[in-house]
Amino acid sequence: MYEMINSPLDYGGLTLKNRIIFAPTSMGLPRHELLERLGRIAAGGCAMIIIGDVPVLPGGVVPSLYTAKGQAFYRSLADVVHREGCRLCAQLHQSDSHFKAMLQYVPGVLTGRISREELRPLLNKQVGPYITGLPVERVREITEAFGRAAELALQAGFDMVQVHGDRMCGSFSSAFFNHRTDGYGGSLENRARFAVEAVSAVRRRLPEVPIDYKLAVRRPPYGRAGVLEEELPIFVPMLEAAGVTSFHVTLADHGDLRDTIPPKDHPAFGAEGCFLPLCDQVRGLTRLPVCGVGGLTDPEFVEEQLRSRRIDCAAMSRQLVADPDWPQKVRSGRAEEIRRCVRCNKRCLGGMMAHQGVHCIYEERKEIK
Repeated sequence: MYEMINSPLDYGGLTLKNRIIFAPTSMGLPRHELLERLGRIAAGGCAMIIIGDVPVLPGGVVPSLYTAKGQAFYRSLADVVHREGCRLCAQLHQSDSHFKAMLQYVPGVLTGRISREELRPLLNKQVGPYITGLPVERVREITEAFGRAAELALQAGFDMVQVHGDRMCGSFSSAFFNHRTDGYGGSLENRARFAVEAVSAVRRRLPEVPIDYKLAVRRPPYGRAGVLEEELPIFVPMLEAAGVTSFHVTLADHGDLRDTIPPKDHPAFGAEGCFLPLCDQVRGLTRLPVCGVGGLTDPEFVEEQLRSRRIDCAAMSRQLVADPDWPQKVRSGRAEEIRRCVRCNKRCLGGMMAHQGVHCIYEERKEIK
């Protein structure tokens, strides 16, 4: 039973022991707690953990690949994960937030006049002017940094990298944000250039390393960065030619987080496997492995998507937070014991938005007992 879930996969050149991946997640936890949480998820049997939002440039508040302290943290994380026979992937990320523009909102946030929910759309309004006005020299510095960051990620113990196709890659790709009139704007081929150059920079420095691409797809009125479905026939082959070896397909961001992390009662994305129709589009354009995501909780449903080759592997975040042992229970014939994510978003997205870290309502039930 569940032969496909438990079968190994050649994921763009990297062998995974099964078909279950922990999706990139901004956990918002202290480093020691993050190590413990990810170690627990690895011990539960998933094949790979993708660490979200690893910066390609020096600086920032998250662990940096460019510092001794950051390298030490990622090495310790790699040791914890590899000990469980789990692979580790670095999601290479470049923010499209204009930090100088953000400063104008700090007083409002500190005084409570601007809530955290109100802050996000205000910041998103700055994305278009920011990426449209970036000097070409700075654009090229950033795309080249993807290559250097990939080298440093492997030195820190990561097994492969994923280029974050939302954020700056996605904003450059999107006509909603990108209003440039030079070689990085206008036509889709020009708008794709930033992402293509980022992937190419990794491939030049690391000819043999698998490169996953988080492919952010817009489905109006949902999603603002990334590419439209009708643009995929041009975009996907360009990325493949640049060196991408697999696609992690999801909905584009820069809107309401409840769209990209949809609750059970979402009007468009409430169903199990809510983003898999986007995978269908990509599957018809490439023979590379396709990873699906979006409210996946049911082993029978996941098994069927894999058996039909709709997807090659399944990425989960909230479900593996709810029950890290999902893969192990499926493998050992104990699927009925799985603590199913109910997609209430109370302590996962809710915890993230409240800056309390990603947690789960099941943790509360343990505390009560």
